[in-house]
Amino acid sequence: MSAPVRLEHDGPLAVLTLAAPPLNLFDRAMFDALDAASRTLAAEPPRGLLVRAEGRAVSGGVDVHEFDGLSGAEGAALWQELIAVVQRLEDLPCPSVFAAHALCLTAAFELALGCDLLLAAESARFGLVEVVVGLTPSMGGTQRLVDRAGPARAKELVLTAELFDAATLARWNVVNRVLPDADFDATARAFARRLADGPTVAHAATKRIVAAAVAGGSRAADAIVPEVSGPLFDTEDLKGAVASFLAEGPGKATYAGR
Repeated sequence: MSAPVRLEHDGPLAVLTLAAPPLNLFDRAMFDALDAASRTLAAEPPRGLLVRAEGRAVSGGVDVHEFDGLSGAEGAALWQELIAVVQRLEDLPCPSVFAAHALCLTAAFELALGCDLLLAAESARFGLVEVVVGLTPSMGGTQRLVDRAGPARAKELVLTAELFDAATLARWNVVNRVLPDADFDATARAFARRLADGPTVAHAATKRIVAAAVAGGSRAADAIVPEVSGPLFDTEDLKGAVASFLAEGPGKATYAGR
């Protein structure tokens, strides 16, 4: 059997693919593969990450067989394991992009919410439908929906267990961009590659400032700006970009991610 997850590199861009079509169900093999891939990425961070899927769905959700007979303690251990995967991707010092081309349910949606940006095809649908088996989303999706859309919308997605289209979630600030179905995969890859070709250290600083603002407000973010943004002036990225801007105008810089 082929691995349910594939980790490849497209230049500076790491591409993590859910590769267990047609439904990419989250079962024990998928859990283990995502854990291993997230550890690899954390140990050797790329300059950008694209998470995508093969098959007619991004994912049909978790294989419910994985829940059969679990004790409360075993369930808690499972959630701890899976939240750690999401946090490793979230903590990467580079931009991360999730590309949803079709139906994206439960665990896959929660994984998407751990990425910096969520791109969706026009026909994509999203749902946190755990209530059908008496659960609540427990890979961090609910709290990350609160960050993006606010508590009322987070409750609406979870409590109703309805499917929501990409356009609706874009209006709610859950999806960043809705793209045409045609050539979606190529367009999403090009978008992620453009971010990966940028100034990685500056992108990492942006992520730290945003995280500080979410956790503690604008003043908390203000307090760390000198620490995280000041050292950017020592990077070859900034020096080269400033020199090229002054000599040739904007848009001429190339970056090595330093």
